[in-house]
Amino acid sequence: MGTDHDTAAFAVESLRRWWTAIGRDTYPQAPRLLITCDAGGSNGYRRRSFKTELAAFAEQTGLAVTVCTLPPGTSKWNRIEHRLFAHISMNWRGRPLTSHEVVLNCIAATTTRTGLTVAAALDTNSYPTGITIGDAQMAALPLDRHDWHGDWNYTLRPEPFARIEDAPDPFDAPSPDLAWLAHPAVTGLDPEAWAQLIDRLLVLHHGQRETKLDKRRGQRPRIKGDGTTGRRPILTLPDRLPAVMLYQRLALPQVAIADLFGVTAETVNRRIRDLRQLLEDDRTTIPPARTRLRTLEDLHSYTDRKGVTRHTEIKPAC
Repeated sequence: MGTDHDTAAFAVESLRRWWTAIGRDTYPQAPRLLITCDAGGSNGYRRRSFKTELAAFAEQTGLAVTVCTLPPGTSKWNRIEHRLFAHISMNWRGRPLTSHEVVLNCIAATTTRTGLTVAAALDTNSYPTGITIGDAQMAALPLDRHDWHGDWNYTLRPEPFARIEDAPDPFDAPSPDLAWLAHPAVTGLDPEAWAQLIDRLLVLHHGQRETKLDKRRGQRPRIKGDGTTGRRPILTLPDRLPAVMLYQRLALPQVAIADLFGVTAETVNRRIRDLRQLLEDDRTTIPPARTRLRTLEDLHSYTDRKGVTRHTEIKPAC
């Protein structure tokens, strides 16, 4: 029984505790393990994190782990519902479940005349939500899908697999079609100073990002993608900084900036606000220029006069 979120990591940790305490002594020669799962919840067939955690368990124990998922809406077909859960429910019926200790004792005290006994333990570990598994990590799993409903039924081989760990954050990469906005005529900075500013802001951004992730996932290590998976963020940091320059330095309205970047005005407003905070943390100020722009035509005329080579078509940075 856990005290935190019912996640895939919690489900597999419960399996690991059972195997360590009971399973391996009861079945010392077992080469494989069969698990029947519901179609949804923490062990649902759509859960990539469940498959990833099971692959780690298979590698650790040397067991080939086969998962057979019950069809959606048929969880009561699972034998554990009738052989265990039903008796636990009858045993604690009418009792106020006021604490974890009470719940644990009610579960552990469950017995039947046919010999059922229940072992129960409390898991106080943290199991944060929001951990995602990318396509590259899934492709690295030693997973064999069965011929019949391979999404529901599959086997994880007890083999080492690649952990995708340190991925470059796609937030680092500028959009190629927007590179002309880094011209000194727009930024007011020479290329070296511009690159140094981006590097400093990226350090601040990564620090803030890791702090938020640490709070969300507790002390568990994060599995990252390799930069080839996941959705590219709308406006990376090297894209957002020119947007801030256009808005604060050249007074270009946010609606015009949104048209330029191919996003909504609300997105521009949020991203400018986020980057302003990073600039404040970096103690960087953006002084206004003498030139004031009101439309995209003004921006194009201005950059033409300054000799900026720009793209004729701007694609959304997403």
